Amino acid sequence: MRIILVLAAALYFIISVAHATEKAPPIAEPKLSGKLVLGKLAFGTHCAACHGKQGAGTDYGPPFLHRIYHPGHHADESFFRAARSGVRAHHWKFGDMQPVPKATDAQLQNIVKYIRALQQANGLF
Repeated sequence: MRIILVLAAALYFIISVAHATEKAPPIAEPKLSGKLVLGKLAFGTHCAACHGKQGAGTDYGPPFLHRIYHPGHHADESFFRAARSGVRAHHWKFGDMQPVPKATDAQLQNIVKYIRALQQANGLF
């Protein structure tokens, strides 16, 4: 019985190490021009600290490359409301999102375009 437990523990360790060293698939970057370039820059300034450099999430905020943020579930307007008014935590464990008062309306429009382009480039829709 002891041998079985030792073997099971060893197998669990091997699987855990293998899983931990797996790399996440690379994030496809959409072709950037015009407003998407501006959106990426504004995203980097106002959003990336919590939502990740390419919207993949961090320990502080959820990923936008997730089906929850599909346009059919979170319309573009929900991003504007979140940035303007903040959001109570409802899908994730990260806590409430605070408003982003320094982001202008034009920046928010470009940020949403960039997020949607990222989502599309990564097969979300």
